[in-house]
Amino acid sequence: MGEATDQQGAISHFIESETRDLAGVYRGLADNFLNVSPEFGRFLYLCARACRATRIVEFGSSMGISAIYMAAALRDMSGGRLIGTDLEPAKIARARANLAAAGLDDLVEFRVGDARETLKAGIGGDIDMVMLDGAFTLYLPILKLLEPHLKCGAVIIGENAFAEGAGYLDYVRDPQNGYLSLPLPFNPGRGNELTVRTK
Repeated sequence: MGEATDQQGAISHFIESETRDLAGVYRGLADNFLNVSPEFGRFLYLCARACRATRIVEFGSSMGISAIYMAAALRDMSGGRLIGTDLEPAKIARARANLAAAGLDDLVEFRVGDARETLKAGIGGDIDMVMLDGAFTLYLPILKLLEPHLKCGAVIIGENAFAEGAGYLDYVRDPQNGYLSLPLPFNPGRGNELTVRTK
């Protein structure tokens, strides 16, 4: 009980910090990988293959580890496009280098800055898959920004999709909003959520 309470307190504190100074919080994490676990990476690869993704959007690419798994799925299905985003220019520079080292950079476009602005510039078509792994308080605004481009059956994966995170879980778990959603059992405590667009 105490450990769960401590974790909830840490999440609430982090979300309050994001709300006060989003850019400052993530500038302070510029040297941290903030990467997905290998198990979660394999799950991303499987999701991309399962929905036969040709266009994927990632909110919060950090240094590109999750992008490698998703871009590998695109490569193994004969191509596609991954649009990745991050606030921090240094992280995107590392992500580009990591994707190049993996031989996958031709499949990925990274956009630097606030995704609420960088994704407004256009996606280039319908979206098959979305990975949300950036600022917790922006999951719902980013999803709503992308919503007009989501295919029926599009897969949305939220890592760190916490109940405290500004209404995202309430929104995707309400079928009237056009989604079916459930928490994922692996990496407990990380707030992993799988969602499918139903309209």
